[in-house]
Amino acid sequence: MDDKRGTGERRQPNRSVRPDLSKAAECGYPRIVKLLKVGAAALNQTPLAWDANRINILSAIKAARAERVSILCLPEMCISGYGCEDAFHSRGTRETAWEILQEILPETRGMIVSLGLPVLFQNALFNTACLACDGKILGFPAKRFLAGDGIHYEPRWFKPWPHGSHGLLHVNGQEYPLGDLYFDCGDIRIGFEICEDAWVAERPGGTLSLRGVDLILNPSASHFAFGKHEVRKRFVMEGARAFGVTYVYSNLLGNEAGRIIYDGGAIIASGGKMVALGSRFSFADFVLTTGVIDVDLTRMGQARTGSFQPKLDANPTECIQAPFAFPDLEPHSAAVEQPAWELGPHVKEEEFARAVALGLFDYMRKSRSEGFVVSISGGADSAAVSCLVSLMAEFGLAELGPKRFASKLGHVRALADTGGPLEVVRALLTCAYQSTENSSEVTLSAARGVAVAIGARFLQLDVARLVKDYVTLAAGGLGRPLAWDTDDVALQNIQARVRGPSVWLLANVNRALLLSTSNRSEAAVGYATMDGDTCGGLSPIAGIDKAYLRQWLRWMEQEGPCGLHAFPALGAVNAQAPTAELRPAGQHQTDEADLMPYELLDAVERAAIRDKQTPIEILRRMRVEFPRYSQEQLVLWIERFFRLFCRNQWKRERYAPSFHLDDENLDPRSWCRFPILSGGFERELAELRKYSLQPL
Repeated sequence: MDDKRGTGERRQPNRSVRPDLSKAAECGYPRIVKLLKVGAAALNQTPLAWDANRINILSAIKAARAERVSILCLPEMCISGYGCEDAFHSRGTRETAWEILQEILPETRGMIVSLGLPVLFQNALFNTACLACDGKILGFPAKRFLAGDGIHYEPRWFKPWPHGSHGLLHVNGQEYPLGDLYFDCGDIRIGFEICEDAWVAERPGGTLSLRGVDLILNPSASHFAFGKHEVRKRFVMEGARAFGVTYVYSNLLGNEAGRIIYDGGAIIASGGKMVALGSRFSFADFVLTTGVIDVDLTRMGQARTGSFQPKLDANPTECIQAPFAFPDLEPHSAAVEQPAWELGPHVKEEEFARAVALGLFDYMRKSRSEGFVVSISGGADSAAVSCLVSLMAEFGLAELGPKRFASKLGHVRALADTGGPLEVVRALLTCAYQSTENSSEVTLSAARGVAVAIGARFLQLDVARLVKDYVTLAAGGLGRPLAWDTDDVALQNIQARVRGPSVWLLANVNRALLLSTSNRSEAAVGYATMDGDTCGGLSPIAGIDKAYLRQWLRWMEQEGPCGLHAFPALGAVNAQAPTAELRPAGQHQTDEADLMPYELLDAVERAAIRDKQTPIEILRRMRVEFPRYSQEQLVLWIERFFRLFCRNQWKRERYAPSFHLDDENLDPRSWCRFPILSGGFERELAELRKYSLQPL
């Protein structure tokens, strides 16, 4: 696709006719259409999976048509997939997206549908939403504000569209309006805020409101983070109220490209009132949310608002006009329902369980892995990862049923004759406990108890002989014995590393995905053995701090997710102090003795990494938050954190891909960039020590 010339389509497209712009500024008394049925669909798309994406789009359109939806909003970049990364710069990506758009257009007859795709114009790439009306392209509103913070890198690929600018896109001899546009379809005016456009202070919706727009569509690719859904509901509700419009928000769903999980959760609000809320964390290919809205009501709401001053000198090229006949609808009332789990006191625990379960399901499905392998230690991390696989099976079966669940995982041979959650987990999950001479009966019993309770296949592998052979081999080469008083870290690490080949072998034999069990607190200070406990193709809990993970496991033991059950077998895990169990039992090794209390570690991490505070600022903060510790002890732990964080950036660069679960991630490839080599805060830590010697 190009801004000047045709591209030589490989098939004859369905030609779209450029709307008559000469009528754009006409005014008069429109035909009164009081009631419209609008819809928003959450789609589980995959970057560059053209046929699968097209099928999901067409399925959503078909379902919307069956529900008599007239206007349907689909997610941002739904044709190509949002996470195409540098493939957005490929000519082939743009051309194929255009071809898919042509294939979809005939199915929009009798409807108005928003479809997202990249568009090249004057050698700049833009994030656009194509508005199709009755089988024809009306135009391409372009995103004005790009997401360029955190996990988003949109400015790497796209340019922001300038406010008030308009252009004509030339493709295969046809012209299409492009830019800062709104539409008049059958006397119903439609405008756009594309994802980030709604998150900024000067939202485009304010200008659209002054143009007399009736509906604002927001096609989004808004990643999941704890509590973020409540923020979305607020900006949708406030947009509908302040702009005096109906606001229709759609979002992606599932694990689209590997790291990011999308929770869906379409929202429809009108005149400041909630009309409909879509479900979140669905295992389906799409979720359609619909609502009946009263256009006359929102128009009169604007009319009676004293501060509303419409812009009467509108530029004719801003508004694209097209005829459209809306069906007559009868009045309809429906209560807005929220699932019970979103109304309870443990929303974060529920979100964590459901987000990671869906992320695991899609990762396995899209990578065509035939299950998972976990090196289970009897500790909190591996128990959590194992339970999350179990939740994947339970949530998926509850929503889809055994047949649809197995059908979506049709490549997994072991699922052919399975039934309930225990059978499914046994087919998909292998847990291996790998003991050394420092392993205890306590952790063995805890590991076995969790694996058996969730239905996983449990293997006990004794790797003590392998550890001894490696130590003997190294001692022979060095010409001296290895001992705990001189080689502590090396003797710990070899035990963890010896466990890696065995579980990799099991994963290969089972055609499964090896799950790493490291958490974010360990990543922050490098308390992990590379090629040992970090082994894996996916690290599902690397975005979660250890203090919260232990809290979640206690909740799982005592309550469990709404609609499911508790996991009492976790009691044996929760009763233990976290330990790597790599030193001899007589040394009574614990994680917190090696590092610092996890609660403090996580507080220091948030202050240092999220809030970018200096060591002295952190000390002042920790004195208030943790008055039970002496200043001397706090200084020691803060200094330890900074030294370990800087020293272990190379480990974070090598971690397996992790799920993004909150906006405090340490993943350098998606959130927190830090140099591998640095000055290590030496000057700042010297100032901290000097400051700590001053009298309080």
